[in-house]
Amino acid sequence: MASIKDVAAEAGVSVATVSRVLNDHPSVSADARTRVLTAVEALGYRPNAVARSLRTDQTHALGLVISDVLNPYFTELARSVEEEARALGYSVIIGNADERPDLQDHHVRTLLDRRIDGLLVSPTDGGSPLMLEAARAGTPMVFVDRWIPGVDVPVIRTDGRAAVRDLVAHLHGLGHRRLAIIAGPAATTTGQERVGAFREALRAYGIELPDSYIGQGDFQAESGRRVTEEFLRLPEPPEVVFAADNLMTLGALDAIRARGMRVPHDIALAAFDDVPWFVHTDPPITAIAQPTGELGRAAVRALVDRIEGRPSTSVTLPARLVVRRSCGEPSQSRRSTP
Repeated sequence: MASIKDVAAEAGVSVATVSRVLNDHPSVSADARTRVLTAVEALGYRPNAVARSLRTDQTHALGLVISDVLNPYFTELARSVEEEARALGYSVIIGNADERPDLQDHHVRTLLDRRIDGLLVSPTDGGSPLMLEAARAGTPMVFVDRWIPGVDVPVIRTDGRAAVRDLVAHLHGLGHRRLAIIAGPAATTTGQERVGAFREALRAYGIELPDSYIGQGDFQAESGRRVTEEFLRLPEPPEVVFAADNLMTLGALDAIRARGMRVPHDIALAAFDDVPWFVHTDPPITAIAQPTGELGRAAVRALVDRIEGRPSTSVTLPARLVVRRSCGEPSQSRRSTP
């Protein structure tokens, strides 16, 4: 592999001149610049990104810490982040927190040590002193999907409350009255928000949400299975299980089928976080869809604005209800609520 010294020898200039050309320094003559760039092309030289970052104090790398890489929602989010970052001239280093606050902070600390230019995080809980410290130190940071109250950084998120109201109205219209929820972790903002929105939407129809119809999950499949089994053992099981994310929906579906029950004939099932495979289940699952790709792209733009000294603000996007057939809908139903 060619070195900077090889380029200097090929171009007939000093190493310092090559360095100035590669860093767009204005003091280099047009002739020297042409010779250096010709030598770079001829030798296939690629500057060392780490060494350049030490000179420019920029790595053109972003850190992304997501809550669970196995969750299709976060997989899609990471893909959109990487695509938008690449389009803006940045690379992305990804850390998977696996819904563990300790692992989240490990990745954040590692990324900061690697001198990333900015950090995107979907927090696993609401109380990380490390991220509060990083924000106060001026680290360019943006929260995506979830956030930590009291940390003053832009938040790029979905507001699902209207879509939850649409879902409850839809379920009420189908005749369902006993509705239960598999909630996400109470330490996360999304876990809190979705339960609150569900309870509020039920009250609009005079329906209370008893404690026995709130199951505590962790946004992973096993918790969805466990909570659904608890619901099904109740003296009066719910008519509908609403899982607050896609993996818990999968666990709920497993528990229902393990009992020899059928969706929606024996119990209805709905989900927050639509994913492509929901259309392939039997029956296809009614779900609340988030604009995941748009969230990821908006988060990158907000972070790059902060890195490059431009104003950056929070963005809230709406979710929408996608009606299929897992709640007892007519078989021809394919309606989406805009």
